[in-house]
Amino acid sequence: MRLDKYLKVSRIIKRRSVAKEVIDNGFVFINEKKAKASSEIKIGDTISLLYRDEKKKYIVKNIFEFATEEKAKSMYEEIN
Repeated sequence: MRLDKYLKVSRIIKRRSVAKEVIDNGFVFINEKKAKASSEIKIGDTISLLYRDEKKKYIVKNIFEFATEEKAKSMYEEIN
């Protein structure tokens, strides 16, 4: 799944257009490498994100094309 779509479906970022903008501005890394919106996400990847002056790190646990709010929370685990 594309990174921008993953961020939206998992509800880490609420809108795909905002996710794409954050990624294009260089604030998102996959496994410590600068990411592109079209980067493919796999289970086990680490996503580092600087968004709204907060640095967060997530491990990809599941990938779903569509997710309810409850299911979206199972898509990642936040780490520090």
